[in-house]
Amino acid sequence: MNATERGIREQFSFWRALTQPHSTPEKGQMHAIIGCGTSVHIADSIACALNEAGFLSRAVPGNEWTRRASSYVPSGMKTRLMALSRSGESTETLAAASAGRASGHEVLGVTCAPGSALTKISSEVFEAETHPEEGIVMTASASLMLMAGLRYAGIHIGHDSIAAAAALLEAADPHLVALIRGRSHFVFLGGGTHYGVAREGALKMQEMSLSQSEAHHPLEYRHGPISLIDERSFVIMLYHPDTCEEEALLARDVMEKGAIVLGLGGPGTVSLPVGGDHGAAPLICLPVLQLLGEYVARAHGLDTLAPRHLTKVVTLAS
Repeated sequence: MNATERGIREQFSFWRALTQPHSTPEKGQMHAIIGCGTSVHIADSIACALNEAGFLSRAVPGNEWTRRASSYVPSGMKTRLMALSRSGESTETLAAASAGRASGHEVLGVTCAPGSALTKISSEVFEAETHPEEGIVMTASASLMLMAGLRYAGIHIGHDSIAAAAALLEAADPHLVALIRGRSHFVFLGGGTHYGVAREGALKMQEMSLSQSEAHHPLEYRHGPISLIDERSFVIMLYHPDTCEEEALLARDVMEKGAIVLGLGGPGTVSLPVGGDHGAAPLICLPVLQLLGEYVARAHGLDTLAPRHLTKVVTLAS
């Protein structure tokens, strides 16, 4: 077991230690959830959770906010930025947070690095301790920042959800090696709060295993992308309780075309139940997607501690 896998399997103790964010969202205040890479994918799930709770929100990549914030939030609207950065040093996220403060916005910095540059820029800071062996690929830190954001949105994530995530990972583990055999095309499908996590699963697959992967809203998949489905395809369906029946029909469609389906919360070639608190499913499913990427990388003889072309922190010269 390498350090990446240990970080995935051992992350639940860090979940249990995570405290509740001190602040809460305000009605009538826009939220821009800012991040880069993994962070902007989990920002998408956080933004959906905030909207569902009645708080205007959207996820925005760091440089997009810095360069064209008005493309995402009308100028002059009272806005709180939630800036997500594991290292607290990502150039684009820092620039976005600085631009937000300069425009008079509050900035809630969420990071796993106490004393980092983000903590000095932010008007409020939420820090999470992550696994000490985590390398370039974000695993436990991604889960922790997602957990913090979902709690900020008012979703209760308690011991039952943490136990459910650990149980789901244990239940999925024996199936993954057999499911990936002969598969080289990976599709992650999820709607609502699940979509950002689907995107994160696709990113993990790309950076860990250098595999062809994509993410879509489930019912969008028939509108073009399904043309790529064949016997090389592996579809991961993150079932949403609101749309389980129609997503099950899609799972049947892709299986008839040669794909295998891992159904998290609904039917598939392998189907696994997702327990835990209401609204916590995106977080509960995330470790399974991380372990899937590790197993595909291992099958390809790749070291996830040294992913190609990547560094732990993206810093750009000014």
